[in-house]
Amino acid sequence: MYRAVNSKRPVNLDLTTIEFPLPALTSIAHRITGVILFIGLIFAFWALDRSLSSPAGFAAVSDALANNILAKLVAWGLLSALAFHFVAGIKHMLMDADIGVTLEGGVKKAQATVVISAVLIILAGVWVW
Repeated sequence: MYRAVNSKRPVNLDLTTIEFPLPALTSIAHRITGVILFIGLIFAFWALDRSLSSPAGFAAVSDALANNILAKLVAWGLLSALAFHFVAGIKHMLMDADIGVTLEGGVKKAQATVVISAVLIILAGVWVW
């Protein structure tokens, strides 16, 4: 019987043993933050609808964001995901424009993405808290 696949190829199906480079990790995190933002729209639209419905609704949302730790964590999480997703999106747009598509350029852009995102996330935390 004919086998189309060489059986001597290495097979590693355990993803926990693979060490991903930083550009791959930032790309994966970009996708994860996109999903977080999509799901977080439920909270954001609810808060927007409630705050625009009446002055009492606005006061309730404002009070929740000022006094409720869980609401602050959700807001900070969404802002953090937005900050990382935005910076990583700029990185991907630069790659689409053929800027820094070398291995060294990819690593430097991934490092810049992490540093800039960390600064923005800290600033968002200061703003929310």
